[in-house]
Amino acid sequence: MSDIYLTKDGFEKLQADLTELKRQKNELSVEINEAREQGDLKENAGYIYGKQKQSQLMSRISELEVRLRNAKIVDNSLNINKDEIRLGATVTMRDENTKATLIYALSSADEADPSAGKISVSSPLAQGLLGSGAGATVKVRLPSGEKELAILKVEYK
Repeated sequence: MSDIYLTKDGFEKLQADLTELKRQKNELSVEINEAREQGDLKENAGYIYGKQKQSQLMSRISELEVRLRNAKIVDNSLNINKDEIRLGATVTMRDENTKATLIYALSSADEADPSAGKISVSSPLAQGLLGSGAGATVKVRLPSGEKELAILKVEYK
């Protein structure tokens, strides 16, 4: 698996998710043992459901462990050029057609939450912004059509 780039917050969120999944796995083990004590396992819905859920949890735990093991934390406090847009930047821009002001934080796919203003660096919008800086105007190809965006501000928080 290739390197996964995360902000410090994104790394910590994945660690918290992993901790929660392990807690759920431990609770589920108790439930499975209780269901096992009820007799015939072939027709024991609680046991069968518990084992299926356990398998799903174990898959997700393994996936998160691999992602965390391969994660590279991006420390934007070390960036020499703070005006250049990259992972971790919060970008304020203006849509030149509608004059609407847009603010997005560029994050990894794991951290992306468009409703909270966090978009993945692999999204078409972020791809069109990467490497640009404040004062630039970029044309970005989106599924909804091409947009012309004026970059007003680039911040690293």
